Amino acid sequence: MDGEAGLPRVPGDRWERLFGDLEAQLAAGRAEETRGDVAELTRAERSRVTLVDRLRASRGRRLRVLPRDGEPIDGVVTDVGAQWLVLDLGTGRRALVPTAGVCSVQGLGPQVAPAAGRTESALGLGHVLRALARDRVQATVRTDAGRFTGRLDRVGADHLDMTLEAPAGSAVCVPFDAVLAVVSR
Repeated sequence: MDGEAGLPRVPGDRWERLFGDLEAQLAAGRAEETRGDVAELTRAERSRVTLVDRLRASRGRRLRVLPRDGEPIDGVVTDVGAQWLVLDLGTGRRALVPTAGVCSVQGLGPQVAPAAGRTESALGLGHVLRALARDRVQATVRTDAGRFTGRLDRVGADHLDMTLEAPAGSAVCVPFDAVLAVVSR
């Protein structure tokens, strides 16, 4: 009746079932641990994704961007910088939209672009606005306080100057923080 060292005898197939059951329990525990680890790593990875990372992954995609003024801008993403995106509105028109003034984006996919390079990260809103001023672009600048239409003349560290169409020859200075969109004409 008794086996070695006073242990009860267990038939061979019963031992196999016992150890098989234990192995299955261990495997299930490891699988559950792995699922938990994967979920935690996924949450941690997602917590580092920025809106700009998702916008960069959406180049060529049609989006609806809603700035703080509540008037949506629909277009295809052509360029994205650390602080801005450019949408092609069709018929040769483009909109430069500072991301700081964006309330929501529709049509954004789940894709994420790799981190931007040093040069791309350094191209702030001022760089793009200076290029537009250099080209003497005629545009409408949208702000919470209204719209200004005219030519971009000068761009400082945190503001832009425009010569307005109406009243003809008048000028306005707009801080970058107030700019919701610059729409080419």
